[in-house]
Amino acid sequence: MIAIFRKEVNQFLSSLVGYLAITIFLIGAGLICWIFPDSNILDSGYASMDSFFDFAPWIFLFLIPAITMRSFAEENESGTIELLATKPVTGIQIITGKFLAAFFIVVVAVLPTLVYVAAISALASPAGNIDGGAIAGSYLGLLLLGAGFVAIGMFTSSLTRNPVVAFILGLFACFVGYQAFDSLALLPVFVGSTDRYLEALSLGVHYRNLSRGLIDLRDVLFFASVVLLFGAMTRTVLDSRKW
Repeated sequence: MIAIFRKEVNQFLSSLVGYLAITIFLIGAGLICWIFPDSNILDSGYASMDSFFDFAPWIFLFLIPAITMRSFAEENESGTIELLATKPVTGIQIITGKFLAAFFIVVVAVLPTLVYVAAISALASPAGNIDGGAIAGSYLGLLLLGAGFVAIGMFTSSLTRNPVVAFILGLFACFVGYQAFDSLALLPVFVGSTDRYLEALSLGVHYRNLSRGLIDLRDVLFFASVVLLFGAMTRTVLDSRKW
């Protein structure tokens, strides 16, 4: 599993796509937080990173499928997935190694944004007067959301041999998980009956709950369940190819 993790990280960081994806994320985050007039922190008058955490999931919708699109699609296309299956590793170890590698890249992309926290703390009046609990909860929620997107992206990658198709499928599936259930819950046919159940299935609802700074175990377990569910579905797809 460690060997797979290292291989995936090295493969991603040795390609232009890897650095391009991380750079685009950081540029987008910087523009949203400090440049765009409707969202920049300097004009808002508040020492808050709400604008970043509001827009970061939408950037993730494109970033993470770009990270995961080659995880299995390229292996399927080149035939190396069969070779990998002959190695002394289990399907769970393969999936776990690839998942941890993709999630590591997500963490690497998010870490530089901690500079924003230091900048906001220094700009606050008085200095350091920021809601640290809400910011910590938002970062936890963002990383858990990223883990969920990684699991979804890996599943869609396992369905095809074409990385571009895997990217499109991953983008669509992550969007459905993040936003579609919220929108369905607002339809009159569901309001007052099943709307709360639809909202409970939404990644966005659980992410926003954590962003309030109140760490609810139910939200953490939900994201863990999403990762395990799509990991199991990915294993089923890989096993079906053996059959």
